[in-house]
Amino acid sequence: MSWILKVQDKFQAAHFLKEYQGKCEKVHGHSFRIELEIKITELDKTGIGIDFAEIKTTLAKLLPDHTLLNEVYEFNPTAENLSRHFFHELKQHFPIIRITIWESEDASATYSED
Repeated sequence: MSWILKVQDKFQAAHFLKEYQGKCEKVHGHSFRIELEIKITELDKTGIGIDFAEIKTTLAKLLPDHTLLNEVYEFNPTAENLSRHFFHELKQHFPIIRITIWESEDASATYSED
């Protein structure tokens, strides 16, 4: 028996893509959305696996809101690299199984260690 907990949050940030030819090589911004999925197998006596408030607080501390991502990270801040980065950061706190980064309403990258 298991449950999948999902939490989403948003952050505003700019980036540019290094070694890329096209309009995204120039500085531009996104309203990013992050969605994390946590797998739990036990509930506490109240019927909660992990309190959503705890997850949201931890996530909010990691989000680079209103930044130029290229100045925050040493890696090229693509959606793919961001999803992997947040996966490893959040895995230190929760049993994460999947992280999805949405750059727009119709474009995202998901990272998992399957």
